Amino acid sequence: MSGNKAQRPKAANAASRGNLPLSRQDLYDLARVVHGEARGESFTGQVAVASVVLNRLQSGQFGNTVQDVIFQPWAFTAVHDRQFYLPPDQSAFRAVNAAVKGWDPTGGALYYWNPQTATSKWVWTRPIINQIGRHVFAY
Repeated sequence: MSGNKAQRPKAANAASRGNLPLSRQDLYDLARVVHGEARGESFTGQVAVASVVLNRLQSGQFGNTVQDVIFQPWAFTAVHDRQFYLPPDQSAFRAVNAAVKGWDPTGGALYYWNPQTATSKWVWTRPIINQIGRHVFAY
């Protein structure tokens, strides 16, 4: 599946995310999102979830901080169902580190969802660019 390159956010072309000033709390919160949203996924799938959060942050469309992005209402199921508050494991921290260093297996996605459990009709209007594990990723 492919998307329109003109619609890709800046993050899709970023070789590194070294320009993001991330605090220890930012990294911890990213790991909590990864753990809550993707702990049953492959390492690539976990990096992909971290990448979506960073892509949203870099896009400027979802807030100016990691916390702005994470805590947008209904943005991440793990926040709503409180899985976000589980202690993250080492795999989640490694996935965040890989995403922060520039690995984005999503190709610049701003959205993802599990097609087996998604209830929002709106998400299906987004151009899907790939699938990693149980999640599809879209612009």
